Formats: sequence, structure tokens, C-alpha cells
Amino acid sequence: MNTFSSSGLPKSARSGRLAAVAEAVRSGQAGWGARARTAAPAGRTPPTIDGITGAIDLESRATPQPATGPDWLQFVPKEVRGLVASHLPAGLPDYLGEAASGFSLPASAFAHRGPLPAEADLPVGAQFLSRTFSNEAGSRPYKLYVPSGYTGQPVALVVMLHGCTQSPDDFAAGTGMNEAAEEQVFLVAYPGQTASANPQRCWKWFSAEDQQRGKGEPSLIAGITRQVMQEYAVDPQRVYVAGLSAGGAAAAIMGTAYPDLYAAIGVHSGLACGAASDLPSALAAMKRGRGGPAHRASGANGHRPVPAIVFHGDRDTTVSPRNGDEVVAQSVGEKSRAQVQTGQTSGGHAYSRTVHLDEAGQPGTELWVIHGAGHAWSGGSAAGSYTDPHGPDATREMLRFFWEHPHPAPATGDPG
Repeated sequence: MNTFSSSGLPKSARSGRLAAVAEAVRSGQAGWGARARTAAPAGRTPPTIDGITGAIDLESRATPQPATGPDWLQFVPKEVRGLVASHLPAGLPDYLGEAASGFSLPASAFAHRGPLPAEADLPVGAQFLSRTFSNEAGSRPYKLYVPSGYTGQPVALVVMLHGCTQSPDDFAAGTGMNEAAEEQVFLVAYPGQTASANPQRCWKWFSAEDQQRGKGEPSLIAGITRQVMQEYAVDPQRVYVAGLSAGGAAAAIMGTAYPDLYAAIGVHSGLACGAASDLPSALAAMKRGRGGPAHRASGANGHRPVPAIVFHGDRDTTVSPRNGDEVVAQSVGEKSRAQVQTGQTSGGHAYSRTVHLDEAGQPGTELWVIHGAGHAWSGGSAAGSYTDPHGPDATREMLRFFWEHPHPAPATGDPG
């Protein structure tokens, strides 16, 4: 006879129920089915998931992270955890936590392969400041790197948006953007997502409310950008935004919502603006792209599409490489033409670089497909999470692209 756990689920059924949940996540349907609102009473069948689109992949991540949050979240891919945790019906997390308690994976599946990021010794005269910005949409912390070479002269500003479970310090360590800023003398701002806004600190690129100018998270990121511009000598023609994964998707949103503020964007392993409007469509887009005809964005208030440099690993199983093509489609004109170059980093990945030329024959948006790479910042440091040191160097190439694309007519007053 079966014995029952404290939650009412027969212990002999745990593994079967967990397998059913995992299969539901793997198989995916068009959307959620019936949403249970309370935990299952003792002795009754627990609630089920009826269609989360996505795939569990524990092997292909370049630098897996320790599980955080409820125990059951460790069985969900990192970039999906924040989406799932913030949308599950009430009672279902408790069931999943109990069901997962009888299932284990080797610790190596979640071990961090590089050293945890720590406060590095700053160059003499440099600063890495902790700041906060608040407006009607809420409040967000951010870090600001001021290089030692900054003495009040006009400089560029690069806004960096981290991925799920990351932090500004982690992202700075992994991308090496502070080191580049010290060398080339520009400011770097790292907005930080909070656990109260999303349990796994994902930027909410999949929320329709957070894809609009002057609202939600875009208003907070733009507010941080403008706050730095007001307090430091920032060249308004050289303000840029870049991000990884959820942060890359957020960067695409910022380029579409604020084309008067940002001169160009960098999207690494991310998705196009408008790729999703809720959890089911987000997971579907991550798995296979938005699909349908290419969506071309004209930018807000009639502004030109913002030039973009896009990086994506062709073996990324967290965010489908198709999404890189869709980011490019939002940034190129209908009459653009493409030139494809191929290359190989020394001892690292091969890559294909597609440069889209505008009607005047000038290079614009670029797409870098990294062959053999997964869901990780290309050329990054093992000091941070989700990095692939085998290159090419996404940080250096993004900066090269940014400097080639100053804003033709930057914003002068509208705070958006």
C-alpha cells in the first residue's frame, strides 16, 4: 500500500509525476491549459501543466549555475526559470517542489565552472559606483563604471543589460566591458533587475507592458541612461545599449522604443522586440523564433531603425538562433543587400559574419553566427557566468560597431 507524504502525494508516484511535468515542458502546446488555483488536497491528483513550450537542456550550457529559488526550479532551463516562476498557478510550485524531492541530478550539472565574480582591484582613479534610479514605474539599482581616464571630457556611454540570474557585477566580470572602458575611455552603466520584479532577475521582455516607450522597464532603463547623461559629460551621439539573452531582448526593445536616445544596439543570444507578449508566446519564441513574415520596425515617432550588431551561437538550445535573424530583420531596410564573410578564431570557433549594406552601400547591421557555440557571451571571461572564451570577442566587436555608428540626430530633451 502506498504511503503518503505531507503534501498528500504518494511517494511511489513522485517520479512518475515529475516525469509527466518534465514531458509537458519538453513537448509544449500552444498555451496554458486549466490553471489550478490551490494546492491539491491530500489524496487527490495534483494540478498539471498543460502546455509550457520549451525544452529542458542541462548539458549544452557553457557555464551552468547553481540552482536558486525553489528546489524544483533547478530542473527548468536557466533562462526559462524566471518566466515559469513568475507565472505558475498558485499551489503548483509547492507540488513541484514535493514531487522533485525524490529526483536528483549530479551536482556537476549545476556547478559554476569559473570563479565567482568578486570586486576586482580598480585602476587608480577609476570608480565602480552603486547607484539607484526611481520613477513612476518603480526603482532599479545600477552600477556605473567611470574609467580613470575620464576627466570631464565628452565620452561615449554603453548601457549593459545582464541575463537571467546574473547581476551587474557578474555581467561586468564576464564581458570584460570595464577593462575595455578603461582602455578606450567611456562610461558603462549596468542596470540591475531585482528579484522582486522577477524571481530569477530576468528583464521582462516578454511582457507587453514592458515593451513600450515611457512605461515599465523601458522607462527605467532609459531613465538610468539619462541620469548618467545628466551627471557626466556624455556625448549624446554616442549612447548605446547591449545585452545578453533576456538582456539582449530588452536591448532590442530599447532600440525600438528609444531610437532617438540610442545610436546602436548589441543583441547577444536575444530576441527581437515584440517576439512575445506573454509566457506561452515567450517560450515558443525561445524555442523556434517568432515565426511568420519578418517584422520590420521603423522605430518610435518615425525615427530610423537603430543599427544592430547581433551575436548568436548556432548550437544555442535556450534561445533559438532564428531569433538572431529576426533581430536583424527589424534593423535593416527592405533594399539592403548582404555580404557574408567567414573566419576562424585562433584555437576557437569558426564564425559567419553577415554585413547588411544600406541603399548607399554603407555597412549597417551585422549578424555574427558562432559555429559550435551555445548560450553564452562569445569571447567572455570565465570570471563571469554564461561565457564562452573561445571567441570571437563580442565585446570588442560590439564596441568597434558602436564607434562606427554615431547617432545622426540624438535626443535633446524628451525624457520618454
